[in-house]
Amino acid sequence: MRILRELMAACALAMAVASPGWAAPPAGPTLPPGARPQDIDRLAATIQQTFAVPGMAVAIVKDGKVLFAKGYGVLAVGKPDKADADTLFGIASNTKAFTVAALAILVDEGKLHWDDKVIDRLPGFRLSDPYVTRELTIRDLLTHRSGLGLGSGDLMLFPPSDFTRAEIIHNLRYFQPASSFRSKFAYDNLLYIVAGELIPAVTGISWENFVQTRILDRLGGGCKATLSMAAGNRNVAAPHVVIDGKLTEIAPDPSTAYDPAGSIQCNAKGMAAWANLQLADGRFADGSALFSVAQHKEMWTPQTIVAPLEESAALTQTHFRDYGLAWFIEDYQGALRVQHTGALVGMVSAVSLLPEQHVGVIVLTNQQSAGRGAMLASLLDAMLGKTSRDWVALYQQLSADQAKQEAKADRDADAAIQASGGHAFLPLDAYVGLYHDAWRGDATVRRQGEKLRLVFSRTADLQGDLQVMKGNVFVVRWDDRSLKADAVVNFRTGFDGAVSGMTMAPLSPTTDFSFDFQDLDFTRLATAGVALH
Repeated sequence: MRILRELMAACALAMAVASPGWAAPPAGPTLPPGARPQDIDRLAATIQQTFAVPGMAVAIVKDGKVLFAKGYGVLAVGKPDKADADTLFGIASNTKAFTVAALAILVDEGKLHWDDKVIDRLPGFRLSDPYVTRELTIRDLLTHRSGLGLGSGDLMLFPPSDFTRAEIIHNLRYFQPASSFRSKFAYDNLLYIVAGELIPAVTGISWENFVQTRILDRLGGGCKATLSMAAGNRNVAAPHVVIDGKLTEIAPDPSTAYDPAGSIQCNAKGMAAWANLQLADGRFADGSALFSVAQHKEMWTPQTIVAPLEESAALTQTHFRDYGLAWFIEDYQGALRVQHTGALVGMVSAVSLLPEQHVGVIVLTNQQSAGRGAMLASLLDAMLGKTSRDWVALYQQLSADQAKQEAKADRDADAAIQASGGHAFLPLDAYVGLYHDAWRGDATVRRQGEKLRLVFSRTADLQGDLQVMKGNVFVVRWDDRSLKADAVVNFRTGFDGAVSGMTMAPLSPTTDFSFDFQDLDFTRLATAGVALH
């Protein structure tokens, strides 16, 4: 799903922490100091206050048992309904492991093989390079090594748009590679959409129905493959963001195109069952298998080398990091860790497994803050018997540092605007027109009084005023300030001096990578039909 950075800017916003939700089953005596119920209660209260998290759920499993599963806070700020162990949260990119599990079932049934060529299963599939199109395998879809750039094409997914899966898959052919095939890790969502389409191609059953009936229903807990499938369940957490210093509930993303990459709605109970299944090589508590040990080994076998995150590697003593099939594989404080995170706007999740200790920790929140990371690291340290750092303070500082970077980018842009005197190289009407990008479609530059406005097609959320920065370079300030994704727009001119197109780039280095403005290359088509005033 949209993969937000682990350290999103968090506002230290005072808020009343609601009473804890229901806990089940009672914690056993094996929970160590730092992970005992009273410890988690205190930590949750601190995190909710520090990072303005309205609701969260936490689960811990060990040796096949659920030692802790509990909810905290509320489903939505300003409303009384409490979060508990049954509350559904969007797990975003943790959905990807369920897509892999669905494919593993089909591999076990002999209907697919990990190294099948994608084009043999989906004949219409194309990338820009004919060689890569011909050679790309199902395994390559799942391991972020296709050569596509980081987050390529995510602007067809976020903010919410009306692109269909068929359109997204078709548009993959327009992206130029950022690296050579199988040479570099670059996280992408679009190829998991392709992976999801393999299921109906082979079975005739949609990804949603296959994952629901073959996996989620067997896990129990009431988890649903999509938000629409959870309709009628009132115990669903609402997404929240901080806008102008105020914690704000926002509407959930109604899109369905990215379902195989990030749509599952799950709770602490269901994710605890999922963690236990993974730690048991794909077996349920009754000994039956969802997928074979052989397929589970494939999932946890390193496929792509990933550089450890610089800002946290020293703190977590992480020396290596790899990607398997929908799982990161790394060392953490001297232990093997298999983990993944997920984030949509206003909703984040984390699943961390310690296979050698038979431990799993799950954190779900309905606010895109660093609180998830602080809770997760604190509990992992406790379960490993390590002396825990003050992860709340550390994540608070890292979040503050990121906020400073965002503010600096805005100040630098404002300074450039002031230095230009507000004057562009050309009259404002010269920039007005209809622009077209091969994969993202149309965008319009309109004159509105003494301002220009940029309006993207196919979404309601990408429109904003253009401010001249220097010459033919402008900054677009999106009306939706929760996006935190203002961008630089560079209008290019032809030999005749007329505007012929525009390219874009994120304004701030902290902008989430799913806003892949750098992949856009608009050609100016016309001015006809575009209102000048």
